[in-house]
Amino acid sequence: MDLKGTNNTVEVTDALHRAGSDEDQMGKWSLLMAFYGIASAMFMLYIGAAMAVAYGTANAIIGLVLTIIAYSLINHVLTKHSINNRATVARFSRTILGNAGTVIASIVLSLTAIYYAVFEGAIVVYAFQAAFGGEHWVWSLIVVAYSTPLVLGGVRRFLDKLNGWLLPLYLLGLVVMVVWAGVKYGFSDAWLTQAPELALPLASGGPGWLATFAGYMGVWVLMMYAMDYAALGKRKDIGFHTKHTFTWSFWTLTYGVNALVGIFLTFTIPGLEVSESGLSGGLVGMMGLIGLLLVLVFQTRINTANYFIAAANLQEFGERLFRVKLPAFFWVILSSVIIFLLMLLPVIQYLLLALAWQGVLVSGWVAIALTHILLNRSRNEEHGLLGDEHYRRFNVPGLIAWVVATAVGLVLTSAFAWGATWGPIATVVVASGLYAGLRGALRQHTALHSASESTPVP
Repeated sequence: MDLKGTNNTVEVTDALHRAGSDEDQMGKWSLLMAFYGIASAMFMLYIGAAMAVAYGTANAIIGLVLTIIAYSLINHVLTKHSINNRATVARFSRTILGNAGTVIASIVLSLTAIYYAVFEGAIVVYAFQAAFGGEHWVWSLIVVAYSTPLVLGGVRRFLDKLNGWLLPLYLLGLVVMVVWAGVKYGFSDAWLTQAPELALPLASGGPGWLATFAGYMGVWVLMMYAMDYAALGKRKDIGFHTKHTFTWSFWTLTYGVNALVGIFLTFTIPGLEVSESGLSGGLVGMMGLIGLLLVLVFQTRINTANYFIAAANLQEFGERLFRVKLPAFFWVILSSVIIFLLMLLPVIQYLLLALAWQGVLVSGWVAIALTHILLNRSRNEEHGLLGDEHYRRFNVPGLIAWVVATAVGLVLTSAFAWGATWGPIATVVVASGLYAGLRGALRQHTALHSASESTPVP
C-alpha cells in the first residue's frame, strides 16, 4: 500500500478484494440447484427434435456430442474466471470492451433473456389454453404474475430452494413422458433411424451434423448466463463447479438427455407438431392435467433464470446509462412488465429475427471473452468488484473485433444458403482472431487504467 498517498489504486483495490472472505457467496449445492433450472426448458426438447427432423437422428446426435464438448470446454474457462473474480458479464465486459461496451453487452443479454422469457412463458399460456381454454391475455398475466415474485426472492435466498424442490419433479417428468408415450403409442426404434429424404448438401450448409452444431451456437447466450451465475460462487468450490455445475454434467443433461426425449416424443406421438408449443400441447393432449403440471414445472424452472438474468442486466444497463441507483425491486417489476407486454403483441416473428441477430452478437462476445482469458493466463486477472473509474471508456481491440465479427456473421447468415451454418462459425473465428491480432498490434491488453497491466505474474 502507498502509505504516503492514496490507496485507491488498481493494485491495492484488487488485492483487498481478493483478500476478502467468500462467506457472502452461495454454497456449491445452492448454486448448482439455482443454475440447473435452465436445464428444464421445453426449448431443449424442441431444438433436439427439430435438428433430428431436419437432418436425421444420427446427424443430430453427432452434432449434440460436439456441442456438449464445446460448451463444457468453453464454460470451464469462462466460469472459472467468473468465480475467481466475481466477474459477471457486465463487469467482465469492461475489460474487453471498456465502460461503453458494458452498456451494450448488458442490454443485449437483458433483451435476449426477456425474449426467451416471452417464448417460454407463451408455452405455459398455450398449455393452459389447451387444458382450460380462456383468453390469451388472462393466462399471460397469470404466468407473469406468478413468475415475478419467484425472482424477487433472489438467487441467494430463494431460487436455489425452488429449483431444488422442482428438480426431482423435472427428472421424474422426463421418465413419465417417455414411458407414457411408449405405452400409449408403442415403443420402436423409428426415432433412432429417422433420416431426411435428401441429405443437406455442402452448398446449403451441410453436412447435417455441422448444421446441428451451428444451430446450437445460436444458444451461446447460455454461456453468458453461466458467467452471471458463476460470479455468485465461492473460490474454494471452483473444482466442483467446473466439473458439475457449469460443464459436462449440466450440458449432458440440458442438451443431450432433453434432446433424446424430445426426439423420442416427436416420432412417437402421432401428429405432434415440431415446435415448443406443439410439444407442450401434445403433452397436455396425451396426459391431461399431469401433462399440464409437467409443463408448468419445466417452464417455471427455466423462467426463474430468464427473469433473473433479464432484471439483473437491465439494472446494469439502466444504472450505467442513466447513472441512477434504484432498488432491484424496480428492475424486476420493469422487466416483468416488458415481458407481459411483449406476450400480448403479435411480434413473435420479429422476436425470432431479433434473437437470430443477437445470437451473432453473443457468439462474438463469447469468442472475445474466451480469447482474452486464454491470452491473459500469464498476467494478473482483474477482480470484478473494481470500480468503473479504473477502466477506459473504450477498448479499441475488443470493440472493433466485436463490431466487425458481428457484421460478418449477419451478412453471411442473411445472404447465403450456407450462412446458417457458417455464419456463426465465421463470427467466432473473426472475433477471436481479430481481437488477438489487434491487442498485440496496439499493445492494449485490457481497458484497465494501470501501468502494470503488462507485468507478468511472478
